[in-house]
Amino acid sequence: MEVILREDVEKLGSRGQVVKVASGYARNFLIPRRMAVMATEANKKIVDQERQAALRREAKEASDAQELARMMGSVVVTIRQKAGENDQLFGSVTAQNIADSLDKQGYKIDRRKIQLAEPIKTLGEFKVPVKLHKDVTLELPVNVVKEEE
Repeated sequence: MEVILREDVEKLGSRGQVVKVASGYARNFLIPRRMAVMATEANKKIVDQERQAALRREAKEASDAQELARMMGSVVVTIRQKAGENDQLFGSVTAQNIADSLDKQGYKIDRRKIQLAEPIKTLGEFKVPVKLHKDVTLELPVNVVKEEE
């Protein structure tokens, strides 16, 4: 059975692509979840219009992300944490802490876009990647300093 994918499906295809699948897979999984529609001429035209709109929306999001990355080019995040001997932190600095610090500076960034592999547990300077868009990634300098008591 041929269907047109309405969204990207892993190991099957991308949005707008016409693919052949087993009829049970289409009837029981793809079509009820609105991930695909039957491949008719009318549906092909509708999906083509949706794809054009998605491309325009994607281009606008990419340009907005480029603009935000340019504005954030000079931003440095400084986080004060209590630390013990050997510059070990009591606790750790997470993506949420970085997002909160950015929010205080006027940049509303979702914590899930901050690509912190593991929480920061020592004092120092770090480069943290922030994925603003699938094509736009910014290296954000993060300074973790000792909190004065």
